[in-house]
Amino acid sequence: MSAGAVLAPAPPLSWSLPHRLVRLFAGLALFAVSIALLVQAGLGATPWDVLHQGLARQTGLSFGTVTFLVGLLVLAAWVPLRERPGFGTVANVVVVSAGLDACLAVLPAAPSWPAAAAMCAGGVLLNGLATALYVGARLGPGPRDGLMTGLVRRTGGSVRLVRGGIEVALVVTGFVLGGTVGVGTLLYALAIGPLVHVLLPRLSAPEAPAAT
Repeated sequence: MSAGAVLAPAPPLSWSLPHRLVRLFAGLALFAVSIALLVQAGLGATPWDVLHQGLARQTGLSFGTVTFLVGLLVLAAWVPLRERPGFGTVANVVVVSAGLDACLAVLPAAPSWPAAAAMCAGGVLLNGLATALYVGARLGPGPRDGLMTGLVRRTGGSVRLVRGGIEVALVVTGFVLGGTVGVGTLLYALAIGPLVHVLLPRLSAPEAPAAT
């Protein structure tokens, strides 16, 4: 080991892999809690979760199991899009689906309109925080995020157009299958982008310096 290596300063904590892993798993755990809050509020789920709800009601599988299976199918769609999953991508599929079933087992449905409104608002806010944490860990995008970015890259369409098309298809399909669409779905659609836009720069680990 050279003297320069010995004397070189340690990398900042936010650059270290253990710290990024903590951010990743904290974000994924909070993401599961946020989805459970929105589902149990009963005022409308996120677009993907409208689909998950509908599939769960049609198949009899648990919400978490359906989320896991859909995540695997979405990852399979990465192959023709030539997207590369990271550790965080795989962790997203496993941790969120397991966390959802655990949260839904202990979190009761909203007993009143005020409680439902509070759970819905809290779920959207927590989802924005959770998304910023796990994306900011820079260990790989979620499978659904990668599907969107892959389609944008392959089709040349705008992020707004591609994401909007995906979410409309999810909501319509999920609603037909029995998923819940409501004010919570609209609130999520309007608020999640600005929330992540504000929080992501503040919660992202610095990019690794380019190799020379």
